[in-house]
Amino acid sequence: MKDFYLIFKNLTRKPLRLFLTMFATFVAFLIYGTLTSFQVAIDSGVDLAADDRLIAVNKINFTQPLPISYVNRVKGLDNITDVTHLNWFGGYYQDPQNFMAMFAVDEQTFLTVYNEIVLSPDERQAWLNSRQGLIAGESIAKQHGWSVGDRIPISSNIFSKVDGSSSWEFDVIGIYTGTDAQTDTTSVYFHYDYFNETQSFGRDFIGFMGVRTTDPKLNEAVIKSIDDLFANTPYETETVPEKVFNKAFIEQIGNLSLILGSVVFAAFFIILVIVGNSMVLSIRERTAEIGVLKTLGFKSRRIFFMVLAESLLLALAGGMLGLLATNLTVAAFNQAPIQLPVLVVTNGIVGEATLIMVALGLVTGILPAINALRLNIITALSRQ
Repeated sequence: MKDFYLIFKNLTRKPLRLFLTMFATFVAFLIYGTLTSFQVAIDSGVDLAADDRLIAVNKINFTQPLPISYVNRVKGLDNITDVTHLNWFGGYYQDPQNFMAMFAVDEQTFLTVYNEIVLSPDERQAWLNSRQGLIAGESIAKQHGWSVGDRIPISSNIFSKVDGSSSWEFDVIGIYTGTDAQTDTTSVYFHYDYFNETQSFGRDFIGFMGVRTTDPKLNEAVIKSIDDLFANTPYETETVPEKVFNKAFIEQIGNLSLILGSVVFAAFFIILVIVGNSMVLSIRERTAEIGVLKTLGFKSRRIFFMVLAESLLLALAGGMLGLLATNLTVAAFNQAPIQLPVLVVTNGIVGEATLIMVALGLVTGILPAINALRLNIITALSRQ
């Protein structure tokens, strides 16, 4: 008799228990896969940041402005390939709840410094030529139903125009994608000159600068040269690598890693108790049968591995179904008309989940397997 057949029969002898145990495991790995995908998407802003890109902001706070004249002064420093500037717009479409990450940028240098943004050649040329042109990420365009050629009004919850209104007219001339599947496509960019000439206050000021260096090894020297250049001025700067800036920005929301990790840990702890208890109960019910198997010549070690394999198979079956459901859930989130980062179930997530499945199977099966290994025939057959 094949061992796998015995393992299968033991697993399916009580279908309701099998279903409930697998369902609990399924839910745990669905939670793990989905939340980890969110974590990876959030961290992608840090992981995908260019090593040779720096961010220079006002030393007081990144919400404070810098004079636009700083851009040309930074361009004159050594070991810098290009500099661009960005200004947070605080934009929303139609309703203040339709908030979006929107920036007024220098159209000439923006796509050079942020070369992960992908536009077609025609869209690039249109972006340079259209003063009221706007480029939107694929995700935000899908959310609002924008297409190339649309003319749309966008309002700001920070700035107003010289005519007293807070609404600007834009032409959608490009829908950008990214060089990586998790490149942010939830942002919107438009010409700084158009914004600067029409705003009622804050002219000739910018939010921050994006600086591209010739070599990441020279970042520290460039950081020092930029900050020293504006030391003891009304607008001192603080320059950091983009990875550091993005990480600090994310941490303002809260310690998401701790929050998501706590949810996942709680789910797995509960599943560990449920599955472990189920396995112990299952082996206890089969005590006499184990005694019969040993009487028929089954070695204790063979029975030990059969019990352990049963636990592993249970964990892998429920876990794999959970990962399959995660792919469907992530696909649904990516298609939803809401502003979310692009979620991807990476190979790393699948690999980690598989290792957790194996660990879960071993932890929940090791004690019942040891009990079966140590069980002697007389004791086993004497139990009812």
